[in-house]
Amino acid sequence: MPIIAPRKINCAGLAIIKKYEGLKLKAYKCPAGIWTIGWGHTGDVKASDVITTHQAEAILDADLDKFECGVEMLCPRSNANQFSALVSFAFNVGIDALKKSTLLKLFLAGGPLAAAAQFAKWNKGGGKVLPGLVKRRAAERALFLSPIN
Repeated sequence: MPIIAPRKINCAGLAIIKKYEGLKLKAYKCPAGIWTIGWGHTGDVKASDVITTHQAEAILDADLDKFECGVEMLCPRSNANQFSALVSFAFNVGIDALKKSTLLKLFLAGGPLAAAAQFAKWNKGGGKVLPGLVKRRAAERALFLSPIN
């Protein structure tokens, strides 16, 4: 059994990913036309792919390692809620998109409120506004702005 590293994303951030990605054990094309499987895994997915729930969790774990590392490098001073919201965001749009985003530029310039307003602008898939992305971005924004208890 593989050793699972402790997660840096908090429970609220992971819940956003799982809620809005959903678990699909058979490969499907997302609204942007990308082959996807498990909890929103892309990249090496083929139309004929089928996995188990256990495999989906292992793939998610590996994907989270990549996105947590990327967000940690880009935003080393983020608090737990900001970090987790940004991991969810990057999981959906990609690290490169986060790296080039106005959201990141505003956040790094010390403007978390201005940065938070940028989440809503990332609401399209395949060129169309998607209600699920509107809701996901609102959830990420709310987590991003949530105080640490």
